[in-house]
Amino acid sequence: MASENKSKPKVQKTSVPIPKQAPEVRRRNFNEVALGYNEEQALAEASRCLQCPKPQCVSGCPVEIDIPAFIKLMKDKKFDEAIKEIKEKNCLPAICGRVCPQEEQCQKLCVLGKVGDPVSIGRLERFLADWERQTGIACSEKAPSTGKRVAIIGAGPAGLTAAADLVRFGHEVVIFEALHYSGGVLMYGIPEFRLPKSIVQAEAGYVKKLGVEIRLNCLVGRTFTIPELLKTGFDAVFIGTGAGLPQFLGIPGENLGGIYSANEFLIRVNLMKAYKFPECDTPIKIGKKVVVIGGGNVAMDSARSALRLGAEEVCIVYRRSREELPAREEEIENAEEEGIVCKFLAAPLRFVGDEKGWVKAMECMCMELGPPDESGRRRPIPIKGSEFVMDVDSVIVAIGRTPNPIIQSTTEGLQVTKWGTIVADENGKTSIEGVYAGGDIVTGEATVISAMGAGKKAAKAIHEYLMNKK
Repeated sequence: MASENKSKPKVQKTSVPIPKQAPEVRRRNFNEVALGYNEEQALAEASRCLQCPKPQCVSGCPVEIDIPAFIKLMKDKKFDEAIKEIKEKNCLPAICGRVCPQEEQCQKLCVLGKVGDPVSIGRLERFLADWERQTGIACSEKAPSTGKRVAIIGAGPAGLTAAADLVRFGHEVVIFEALHYSGGVLMYGIPEFRLPKSIVQAEAGYVKKLGVEIRLNCLVGRTFTIPELLKTGFDAVFIGTGAGLPQFLGIPGENLGGIYSANEFLIRVNLMKAYKFPECDTPIKIGKKVVVIGGGNVAMDSARSALRLGAEEVCIVYRRSREELPAREEEIENAEEEGIVCKFLAAPLRFVGDEKGWVKAMECMCMELGPPDESGRRRPIPIKGSEFVMDVDSVIVAIGRTPNPIIQSTTEGLQVTKWGTIVADENGKTSIEGVYAGGDIVTGEATVISAMGAGKKAAKAIHEYLMNKK
């Protein structure tokens, strides 16, 4: 028995680190920070998977990828079969491998994580997606035509996922996208250094290759309405328009020059390519001392973008402590490595402008943490007499986004909440027959992968509805 134990290979407890650009280099360019595994590194990481008889990781994946199955195929160097296994469930693997919070989902449940680092599932998914993009993308098989037509509103992660599943079920699918590119928040919200736009377009191209028609520059609610779509030959509609309206602080001086919502700032930087000015004619003025208010991934993206646009100092002001930061730990660490500093337990009270109406200072108040609030995090409580002033010349407000109300206001009978989100059941069914919704338009601002999971659930429900419809 002792000799048998000795013959068992030892499990590598630490994960294979992913190569990155050095902080001093990447802080001045918009190239992708994480460079990805090479084949040797990917195989070494895949070899760490225990191939559990009762894998827990799968239950942590919102799109239900058979994780042990694709990793086993990787171990055998069957990369084509491994990526095919992933794409049975996930049509956007190159995106998910980069921005999905695996550490809070599949990897959090990895059994190996009890004794060491969990398997880097997301990095393996990214490797396979990048390998396929370089060697040639194959399309999944789809069912015979059902003769049914489905309209998808929004070409973001929820819409693209729902469209891919529905077209494979055999339905005719048309996506209506308000912007001039597919991708939604993947295009306008996430910077190039975290998610290259060429990859987003390649993934959207795959969905088109499956047979989905994508019509750009179509603003549903203005170009035409949902009732009009249902009257002109569509048998069902899925709403996946996300949460694209910025939230504001509502404090004095917020209308001064030099104060941006993160929405405006990131749209200018990403979708309108302000980082390539003057090659692309979208200028954006960023001062030397920049403050970003908020603590999520959007705040980190804004801060790191401002640094790359030439800011000398970038400070994130957050009203709770570091432990409560909602951003991914990987993004927090990247920001800190690049020299971004955080001022915790502080909240802005007002902005002060100069004689030209441009922001020059921000008055703040110190906070302390009280009991947990409805989010489960400890509530920030102001400390009387703790006011202080920060010199600033640019401010980016990144405290969350809400749904655009155009569809809700032009669709009679569509039930909405007081926050403007659409009321839908666990399968995305709304108050109108044949109309489904999913992603941030239902939940409020959340993750890319949760929106994709909602798109998958809704697609299945829509298929069942269409097949049973008299």
